[in-house]
Amino acid sequence: MAKSDAREPRPIPPLPAGQPRRFRATVHGTVFAGREKRIDGIRRGDRLQLIPDPPGQENPGVWVHLSSGEPVGHLPPEIGRWLAPWLLSGGAAVADVLRVSGPEIPSWRRLFLEVRCAS
Repeated sequence: MAKSDAREPRPIPPLPAGQPRRFRATVHGTVFAGREKRIDGIRRGDRLQLIPDPPGQENPGVWVHLSSGEPVGHLPPEIGRWLAPWLLSGGAAVADVLRVSGPEIPSWRRLFLEVRCAS
């Protein structure tokens, strides 16, 4: 009997102890490399991608990207420290936009997300 090429999906690992399955966060780093221009096209309810830094980073981060793949910033470092390794180990999370503010608001508070980690 021939083996099937279909692979079993990897189970999602448990979240690190004490970390929330659902949380809200601002997006930092939006003013660098022309990213602030991308924020103008984001609307409440948009789903954004969360991309962890590659393995082996001393201080891993989680980058926030548009569905087209362009980066708009990153989650705060205190979140990236636990979320990036979890994502790299097979975790999955989605980020939905709760609020987009104008340039009169400090850059690190312009984009506010709700993140939901898969169970």
